[in-house]
Amino acid sequence: MDTQQNTALTRALAEVPGPLPTSGVIHITLPHTDRFTVVGNHLAQHPDLSCTAVGLAVRIQSLPQGTEVSIKALTARCQEGERRIAAALRELEAHGYLQRFRHRLPGQKVITRTVFCNQPAALLRPRSQAPVAATAQAPIPIPAPARSQTHVPDPEPDPAPVRPVPPVPPVPTGTSAPEAPVPLPAPPFVPLVPPPTAPKPPRPPLPQPGTLTPELDRAATALLSDLRRHAPEFTLSEGDIHHLAPAVATWLERDAHPDTIRRTLTDDLPQPLRHPVKLLKHRLTALLPPPLPGACDLAAPARPRVVVTPFQTCDDCDRAFRSPDPGHCRDCRETREHRGEDARVAA
Repeated sequence: MDTQQNTALTRALAEVPGPLPTSGVIHITLPHTDRFTVVGNHLAQHPDLSCTAVGLAVRIQSLPQGTEVSIKALTARCQEGERRIAAALRELEAHGYLQRFRHRLPGQKVITRTVFCNQPAALLRPRSQAPVAATAQAPIPIPAPARSQTHVPDPEPDPAPVRPVPPVPPVPTGTSAPEAPVPLPAPPFVPLVPPPTAPKPPRPPLPQPGTLTPELDRAATALLSDLRRHAPEFTLSEGDIHHLAPAVATWLERDAHPDTIRRTLTDDLPQPLRHPVKLLKHRLTALLPPPLPGACDLAAPARPRVVVTPFQTCDDCDRAFRSPDPGHCRDCRETREHRGEDARVAA
């Protein structure tokens, strides 16, 4: 039995203009009438974008306005995982196709808005500010009919009714006609993510202990050498262990437990782990704990001393009053002063 031929494909190949190429792809271009998106070759053939980023850009460009394009939403629509989609979005953001910014709603709620531009390079070109004047269309020349012996002229069609043009009110003397507002130039599209060729900031240095004693160096070297028992990815060379030992000694100097250091360095590893030494440098530097506070720092602040005046008992009336020294209350002192004045007056 002969193999069944695809007659539709054969007919389409026969309609391809020109000779078919001897190698490479053969394009069968059929016009779209609905449900299509125009994609420029600057995106489809971008030399610096991955195929995942190009495909994701085409998917976003084909979605209607207002469609959610977060990482979670795109993961539900596509076959790729969250990491590949996040990396592709970062590529599009670095090359200007995508821009994400924070927007505050009237209710003090902050949301993330996403803007996709199909031609980011066109936004950087200066736009013409001159208004476009209406140009009158030239009459289309109608070819004269060929002469013949029995030529009968066609009847002229009825002329179309001409709409009356409303008169323009005259401009008062001394006043000028209002000028048309000049459109402001569109702000240039500035990507928030620096391009891949931008210089990267220098990495912070590894932490160094105050005093690298032989005991600290020995404990740090043993801890780094023992990491391969808990995570085979961290099979380090002697040079790497000697380079990372002062940073681990800084953790030990700040009273970090060895089990805590081991869990911090080996838990939640990325898959696949391609640069284990770089990951150890980053975690030893970025996750370094502060020194433990001393006993004086943890002590409660001393309250101001309040001097309390004690109670005393009056020698005359046995009334209680506050005074640093024993004696008489205020009333008894006043009574004694009046008696003394009366005695002096009588004398």
